[in-house]
Amino acid sequence: MTAPTKPPHSTVTAPRSEEPPVGRPLHGPVITWFDANARNLPWRSPDAGAWGVMISEFMLQQTPVNRVLPVYEQWLARWPRPADLAKEAPGEAVRAWGRLGYPRRALRLHGAAVAITERHGGDVPSDHAQLLALPGIGEYTAAAVASFAYGQRHPVLDTNVRRVFARAVTGVQYPPNATTAAERRLARALLPEDERTAARWAAASMELGALVCTAKNESCQRCPIAAQCAWRLAGKPEHAGPPRRGQTYAGTDRQVRGRLLAVLREAHAPVPQAALDRVWHEPVQRARALDGLVADGLVEPLPGGLYRLPLT
Repeated sequence: MTAPTKPPHSTVTAPRSEEPPVGRPLHGPVITWFDANARNLPWRSPDAGAWGVMISEFMLQQTPVNRVLPVYEQWLARWPRPADLAKEAPGEAVRAWGRLGYPRRALRLHGAAVAITERHGGDVPSDHAQLLALPGIGEYTAAAVASFAYGQRHPVLDTNVRRVFARAVTGVQYPPNATTAAERRLARALLPEDERTAARWAAASMELGALVCTAKNESCQRCPIAAQCAWRLAGKPEHAGPPRRGQTYAGTDRQVRGRLLAVLREAHAPVPQAALDRVWHEPVQRARALDGLVADGLVEPLPGGLYRLPLT
């Protein structure tokens, strides 16, 4: 989600093909559009550094930008370096995560900060393999940090990018539910050869999917590659795969978990079972949600029926 901030110290980049990139006709228009239309986001500032980029990537998974912005600013103000977060209890990361949702991301980010402090002297590594070896870091996040923070050449495949590639190149409305090997091959084939251009392309194609080539109500009239888009040229055929259902929240275990965590976040001392019982009327679902939080390491049970955010 950011422009490169400094050259890489060590790179493990995507292999280069002997043929010119198949995406060359797309690169110029998309990057030019990005230069004129990119949002001014704090993790795109050179001052954000690799740690700021990493925090943003954790927070932006399944969470819109407007919800991330205030929490991101608070995190960087409190924990400007990985070592600052690493010395705190993991429960403090969960507390500061607030209502961003999917709070296991907070534990994973805390674990990554500990590993960065112990293995890399407190600096987010630039090497893709070292990033991938950090706890809680998958292929997408490793590629995103290497590309956006260090200007390296990696395919960065989030939901927005996958949708742009599916429509513009493959000619279908939506990508598969899970990333496929074919999508990864396509993303590598579309990468510009030049490292700096590849990093810019990664950010630009992501922004295009977020602002123009959206899941619903796409704005083809504003798209810089509409004239080349295989899906538009085919008449925008309807999605032929399984129905795409939006995620529900009301009444789910996720909602119950959120309410239980809200009580624990607001408390700075262990909370009795009775205080947690009051947040949800259905005892079986409430117990299942609490057990899940304990199993995920988000809640620590104590003797006497007390609970708290984890200290270790």
